[in-house]
Amino acid sequence: MPWPKQSLGFAGFFFSYYGFIGVFTPYASLYFAGHGMSAAQIGVLMSLVQVMRIFGPNLWGWVADHSERRANVLRLTAWATGAAFVGLFFDYGFAYYFCIMIAFNLFSSAQAPLSEALLLSELRGDLTHYGRLRLWGSIGFIVAVNIAGQILDCQGVDMMPWVAMCLLLMTGLASQRLHDTPHALATGAVPSVRLLLQRREVRAFFISTFLMIAAHGAIYVFYSLYLEQIGYSKTVIGLMWSLGVVAEIVFFFYQAPIFRHFGVRRLMLASLVIAVVRFLLIGFGAESLTLLLLAQVMHAATFGLHNSAAVASMQRWFAGPLQARGQALYVSISAGLGGTLGGLALSATWDHFGARAVFLLAAIFSAGGVLAAMLSYRWQRLDEAR
Repeated sequence: MPWPKQSLGFAGFFFSYYGFIGVFTPYASLYFAGHGMSAAQIGVLMSLVQVMRIFGPNLWGWVADHSERRANVLRLTAWATGAAFVGLFFDYGFAYYFCIMIAFNLFSSAQAPLSEALLLSELRGDLTHYGRLRLWGSIGFIVAVNIAGQILDCQGVDMMPWVAMCLLLMTGLASQRLHDTPHALATGAVPSVRLLLQRREVRAFFISTFLMIAAHGAIYVFYSLYLEQIGYSKTVIGLMWSLGVVAEIVFFFYQAPIFRHFGVRRLMLASLVIAVVRFLLIGFGAESLTLLLLAQVMHAATFGLHNSAAVASMQRWFAGPLQARGQALYVSISAGLGGTLGGLALSATWDHFGARAVFLLAAIFSAGGVLAAMLSYRWQRLDEAR
């Protein structure tokens, strides 16, 4: 299959948007701390990123699918994100920051699902080039997080909004290059999202992705803290994060032949099983640098492979006119609800039972994801046999 006509536009958008994530996610807490916010206040402010992913994607997905102007909605939310983000340049206290975080994350939460929906429509169900376009997001993240770190070391943490704003402007400009690809006309009635969610195989699929992202709260929230606790330097911790993203990039580059050879079902289940192993290795073997390196390379499977397998699986139910809402549901249920509730459960576990229990619980979440995915695929086969 030839490269999609909008390949450069998608590559530029993913690079810029996930570059912004690579600046904001690691350094926003430092920025808020520098402006007098307490640890509890920072926790509340940063939790709004996940909370708004519960509501925002469904709102914008519904608008995009009903208007059939997904690219216009993507552009609107891209520029609105930048406009709302301007508020972070000013300091009027916690309540002010709280409102700004709600505003810009409401718009920012649309970027990932809408861009994925546009890309999937462009690819028309053939995911041959999906990985090699999506990897530009990983490249943008790793480039931005390292360059921003050097800038903030030299110029101070107050440079964070300026660096992030540059990437948001790049995201807005990249969104101008994207346009809608007409989807094939439906041969029958388009199923409603509500009816699709009543199907047991669809519910089991979303339970599986919910549990997988909930488990990854152990990485996103506690990984650095845990490694520091057992004696690793910040340099080593930074290298571990970079290794995970590099492994993810390598997977995305070679994704197409892997999927052709093994198929979506096997790879989805493999990603979940590998997640169980990865969290157990981190929780009970991180003192060994060799095992820690092995666990971090597994990020290629637990994030990259799982994300691609989930996107491919959803094409069975959420394609054509339901593309944006399908991606929105995936982000809301997995990253939104899964990230929020998983983070709360893991935080309580850290406080009461310690660091290793956090990664044990993450492994249990992943094992639950395996069982839910197996049920989803089993029920799909039963429906096909009828």
